[in-house]
Amino acid sequence: MTDHEEQQGVGIADAFARLYTPHRMAYIKGEGKDGDCPFCVIPAMDDRDGLVVARGESAFAVLNLYPYNSGHLMLVPYRHVAGYDELTSAEAAEVASMTQHALRALKLATGAQGFNVGMNLGVVGGAGIAAHLHQHVVPRWGGDTNFMPVIGHTRVLPQLLPDTRDLLARAWDEV
Repeated sequence: MTDHEEQQGVGIADAFARLYTPHRMAYIKGEGKDGDCPFCVIPAMDDRDGLVVARGESAFAVLNLYPYNSGHLMLVPYRHVAGYDELTSAEAAEVASMTQHALRALKLATGAQGFNVGMNLGVVGGAGIAAHLHQHVVPRWGGDTNFMPVIGHTRVLPQLLPDTRDLLARAWDEV
């Protein structure tokens, strides 16, 4: 430990490396969940600022701000509804179609070898934002679940979210 670290009260040196992710504190504290629905705010934003990958007539594709893996997308209807059973037939069809498109774009852009696709409906069902339906598409690769998320409770992402958004937006247009 350097004298500066000791003066700053950083702690006692040990055998563990630390990976600091202060941007996640907003997620831990639940910030942003008391105010406006982020899925209702995002469509009014610039695509890059809102991390929007693609827009449809009744739904849009957006990167998850707190991804499980690099390229973690969500398909979200514009209309503020909580339940899958509340979607119109057109909305459900577009979410389904955009899910297929997301799989193709992620395969092209990232070489994903598999996917987790699904919805967490309701707070009890595990939804972080239960009031606005969203479907997750998480790309997977062999060995992507290592000691960092399992033991360290930390995800290591190889690319900044705006750069991932740009990569996926280009791939979305190609497929």
